[in-house]
Amino acid sequence: MRTFLTFLAAYVLSQFYRSFLAVIAPELARELALDPQALGNMQAFWILGFVAMQFPVGWALDTLGPRRTVSAIMLAAVAGAALFARATSAFDLNLAMVLIGVGCSAIYMGAIYVFGRVNRPDRFALLCSWLLGIGTAGNLLAASPLAFAAETIGWRVSMLVLAALTAASALSVVLLIRDPPRLSAHGGDGFFAGIGEILATRALWPLLPLTAIGYSVILAERGLWAGPFFSEVYGLSPVERGNALLVMAAAMSAGAMIYGPLDKWFSTRKWVVASGSAMTAACFVLLGTRELSLTGATVTMAALGGFGMTYGVLMAHGRSFVPDRLLGRGITLLNVLFIGGAGLLQPLSGAFMTSMAGQPPAEAFATLHFGFGLLLLLALMVYLFSRDRRAET
Repeated sequence: MRTFLTFLAAYVLSQFYRSFLAVIAPELARELALDPQALGNMQAFWILGFVAMQFPVGWALDTLGPRRTVSAIMLAAVAGAALFARATSAFDLNLAMVLIGVGCSAIYMGAIYVFGRVNRPDRFALLCSWLLGIGTAGNLLAASPLAFAAETIGWRVSMLVLAALTAASALSVVLLIRDPPRLSAHGGDGFFAGIGEILATRALWPLLPLTAIGYSVILAERGLWAGPFFSEVYGLSPVERGNALLVMAAAMSAGAMIYGPLDKWFSTRKWVVASGSAMTAACFVLLGTRELSLTGATVTMAALGGFGMTYGVLMAHGRSFVPDRLLGRGITLLNVLFIGGAGLLQPLSGAFMTSMAGQPPAEAFATLHFGFGLLLLLALMVYLFSRDRRAET
């Protein structure tokens, strides 16, 4: 329990950092003269820092252990949050987001590395999903509370507070986490050692498109476009926008926790993920093809967030094909796809929204949402050819 709670506190901050831009994006755009492309790029720089560290993180987890790996890397997020608070240009913000992405890169991976090494296989999806679900409270902090803080003390002071909290969390990892026993063989000493062996596992191949798309569309929507969508299409104020995003964040948290035991209850991982992905795609298509009331749009956003949190079960599906000696590199390879897909999707979506600047906002966002739904359906079609793996005891 101590280990879970320590990683949970750190992961709440990681979730905050990947979604806070959606709340303050309009204020950043006005104060620093940022266009939609610049906003899309900013989130992509977070992803760049995060993804660039995944293979080094995998090597470090297998070689050095999670205690030193997670705590040391988190210090980059402390520096990034402090720089963000003092930013005066898009360059400053982009550099800050790279540092924050680097600092967040080892938190969830360190936690699930420990789960995969010291817990029974049938509990892996449960622990991953519950960490994700409860940790998604960071999304709740990056909704109404952040909007309120930004209006009262300003977004700059708010980010300095987050820098201090991140430093405290890194210290708690040093003091409270214990490394699992090291395996005598861990797949070589290089960052990329063992990656070829993992990629040669044919059973993983049908999972890869959905791994790259499924979480990416949720991250892009919650982390970047949901705020501007409610602001430009429905004219919501910052606090009203934060309240709408709070509903979506709460649904994401609940959805991740509900997914946790489903693979064990239904004796399938494949069909749990497939069903949730299909419902998520349907919500995106609905946003792209219907003119919804504010209530309808809020409910649909909440539904796509809740159904879309298949991350933990899909990670467990992929982890089942990876040997323990390559666990660190295996889970970080999957995470490269989970997060790296968003690294491509967000700047592309930013470029698309910039190209739609002359169109009514409702039309531009409808096309964006329909495109997200179509991408998800295409990835799901490939995933249907995957081999199911049940929750082993």
